[in-house]
Amino acid sequence: MKIEQIYTNCLSQGAYYIESNGEVAIIDPLREVQSYIDKAKKDEATIKYIFETHFHADFVSGHITLAEKTGATIVYGPTATTNFKSHIAKDSEVFKIGNIEIVALHTPGHTMESTTYLLKDENGKDHAIFSGDTLFIGDVGRPDLAQKGDITQEDLAGFLYESLQTKIMPLHDDVIVYPAHGAGSACGKHLSKETVSTLGNQKKTNYALRADMTKEEFVKEVTDGLLPPPEYFPLNVKLNKEGYDSIDSIIERGTKALSVDEFEYVSNKYEALILDVRHQSDFIQGFIPQSIFIGLNGSFAPWVGALIRDTEQPIVLITPEGKEEEAITRLARVGFDNVLGYLEGSFDSWKNANKDFDTLRSVSANHLEKALQEKVTVFDVRKPGEYNSDHIKNVENTPLDYLNDYISMFPNTNDFYIHCAGGYRSVIAASILKSRGFHNVIDVAGGYKAIKETNIQRDQSLCVSK
Repeated sequence: MKIEQIYTNCLSQGAYYIESNGEVAIIDPLREVQSYIDKAKKDEATIKYIFETHFHADFVSGHITLAEKTGATIVYGPTATTNFKSHIAKDSEVFKIGNIEIVALHTPGHTMESTTYLLKDENGKDHAIFSGDTLFIGDVGRPDLAQKGDITQEDLAGFLYESLQTKIMPLHDDVIVYPAHGAGSACGKHLSKETVSTLGNQKKTNYALRADMTKEEFVKEVTDGLLPPPEYFPLNVKLNKEGYDSIDSIIERGTKALSVDEFEYVSNKYEALILDVRHQSDFIQGFIPQSIFIGLNGSFAPWVGALIRDTEQPIVLITPEGKEEEAITRLARVGFDNVLGYLEGSFDSWKNANKDFDTLRSVSANHLEKALQEKVTVFDVRKPGEYNSDHIKNVENTPLDYLNDYISMFPNTNDFYIHCAGGYRSVIAASILKSRGFHNVIDVAGGYKAIKETNIQRDQSLCVSK
């Protein structure tokens, strides 16, 4: 038996490859599926099942493409309905893969069809659970994404409590827990950086698995402090339920090299968003006016999903040379399939054509320290939890995720400064503000990490213990 976790840091997502005696199961595959096919070929094995723990909201799964290419059966848990051929498992239904078995445990709560897959080894012993978004390391899935009709997030949290108490907690402590996500995912609140644990360890350390916790206490804790989910989540659920284009065709359409003239023509004709995915240090030095920066070097796909509200938005790319296909693939992972091409020769070709370009003012934390003596305005675009734990005194928190909600707070005339934790998110925010006409924005290089090395007065009075 072989179990391999295939973790994608950009999405904080874990897919799983399980092989036994020439048969393979894939759990929660990414949209680009060739790597799974290659692994099976290397093992001289056949992909038999594709198990989905639920209808994912934060990424587009590769289940449909993988089934088309391999003939494998797509399996969802009870209550799921799809627009494509799939097997809807019954609670406790058993699936054989080589010499092992996988048992579908219906665990509603994150969503109603959420299912945990229990793997029994060659001796019939419970070996591992693939818990999807039902159970994370250090947390559980948020219960507000599948609210429909009269079902509230409190109802879903109650279902989740029952699922954990009746299906997960009775399992032996040495059962390995393989979740769908780790730290950085918007599918939970306090996910651990660890991506594998044991159930016994989680019973000791995960607040949601406390033996003495009542249902009422669980519902209160799980629903407390939930931030609104990114707007692209429902769109990804729809694609996962109804189907999507092959990623091969999306890459073929998107990897179209455009000359400077063609780039301008396509951008104007289709009202395309100019998305610059280079490193923030390169963007600061020069960029096409009205372009938005979201760099490949960070959590690229989730930030695209959070900040670009329409997955059908036409997009043209400015990429580091050779990174065009990577950018298109990572966009497709979150359902942004409408890439019309990329600027051949990257930003240098634009500059060499003597086209107008913009720059972003960026200063050091030491510069900010001096500027604060003149009572300048500063905004912190980190997440509320980061801000509450430690921030510059008298500075407003305008989280990048919800920047559009704070536009009216930014001054139109006097210069103002923005910072994040390390310098990536602040440049994203600055690019958005510049595109909205705020040319008086100044980025603080190095973010709060650099600010803490200065004597700038900070406020830790709201420090929240975890």
